[in-house]
Amino acid sequence: MFAPAFAEHGLRGGGKLVPVPVAEADGHDDNGMGFSSVFKPVLPAVVSIASSRMVKVPQMPFFNDPFFQQFFGGQVPRAPQQQRERGLGSGVIVSPDGYIITNNHVIDKATEIKVMLPDKREFPGKLVGADPKTDIAVVRIATSGLPTIPLGDSSKLQVGDYAFAIGNPFGVGETGTMGIISATGRNGLDIEDYEDFIQTDAAINPGNSGGALLNARGELIGINTAILAGGSGGNQGIGFAIPVNMAKHVMEQILKNGKVMRGYIGVGVQELTPDLAKAFNVPPEKGTLVGNVDPNGPGAKAGLQRGDVITELDGQPITGPNDLRLRVGAMTPGTTVHLKILRNGEARDIKLTLGEAPEGKGATNAPGGFAENSPMRGVQVGELTDEIRQQLGLGSQVKGVVVTEVPEGSPAADAQLQRGDVIEQVNRQPVTSVADYQRLVREAGKQTLVLLVNRGGPTIFVVVEPE
Repeated sequence: MFAPAFAEHGLRGGGKLVPVPVAEADGHDDNGMGFSSVFKPVLPAVVSIASSRMVKVPQMPFFNDPFFQQFFGGQVPRAPQQQRERGLGSGVIVSPDGYIITNNHVIDKATEIKVMLPDKREFPGKLVGADPKTDIAVVRIATSGLPTIPLGDSSKLQVGDYAFAIGNPFGVGETGTMGIISATGRNGLDIEDYEDFIQTDAAINPGNSGGALLNARGELIGINTAILAGGSGGNQGIGFAIPVNMAKHVMEQILKNGKVMRGYIGVGVQELTPDLAKAFNVPPEKGTLVGNVDPNGPGAKAGLQRGDVITELDGQPITGPNDLRLRVGAMTPGTTVHLKILRNGEARDIKLTLGEAPEGKGATNAPGGFAENSPMRGVQVGELTDEIRQQLGLGSQVKGVVVTEVPEGSPAADAQLQRGDVIEQVNRQPVTSVADYQRLVREAGKQTLVLLVNRGGPTIFVVVEPE
């Protein structure tokens, strides 16, 4: 089974954006022999980024075993409590005064960042800011007069367009590869909270994270981020890049505000399947279904209810939950928006003012968003309201969160977790809200989880193992 992997080698880890004008061209050399005219102008603007951090080393539990100690005369050897972990990724120079876009996972928790230019110069890198929700980070080096890559428009990409990737795979040095745009708008990979990936078959390998994806005019259209890796961990012809329009927006927010400020409705939304559309008396595959409403959020104050189907945002159709999440997240808090909804089959207009997404929550307060190695990745839960208790035949004393979706093939599905289950405990800790559940699952990381599940009244323990 393939799984998303970050295209980084080792550690997973104000300027102004000024697009550089370029002449319209198809990318071919005049002599028709290749695409060197695409690569040559931009190669100097793609850098290598080495990072390091200190990580804790777990102690072996048998060190304190008396049977083990007898072999060392009571003097138990101790492994170092910390060790330095190193990684290597790539980055793209986007302003002459030293601003570089890369992936957050390339520099995450790094205590040292070193940037190597193609001309062999090296500079210490300073982290300006990072946004883990999109896996974008901005690093700066103290120099000027640097070459840059002109910025393209990722909204105009079409399947079949040429795509060129540049990075430092496996640390072998700057490398260019070629392919096509295989798909746009990829999401649901559980890599980031906000996913709108460009998919390409241009070869992307470990070390390419943070590198450039170009179009045939040599314009930056994406930041290479992840691959679907088989047993080798290398290129399988399925790579993913963050669209440059998203990366540019995130960078501008970081430089302006020091962080990314996102709009917030305060509702949890889900895919509108044909069965759900029939149940809610709405046209199939039109909009996204509201499954949960934060009672203190902007949506509740504007009158949104569970069971509403959001079909339009500011006059533009909503194609699904990810579409709404991306568009609202790209808006500034305080913006007034107009929603068109269907409630019991009847069309209504809702006007609301967006709040600012709280830390740890997406633009629509959608449950989930755990790392791809979490045992509960892809599982969605909602608040256990009195109405839901009544539907499930549970008493008011039952506390927890209700499972609303379990993806097929996920660790939770393998453990027989089901929709309608109520999770009362995570690792013997009580769960009384979605916030409790998310905190406990995140704290567990990729470790095995023991859930106490209420299934129609009786409770059972469910063990969810990581992949």
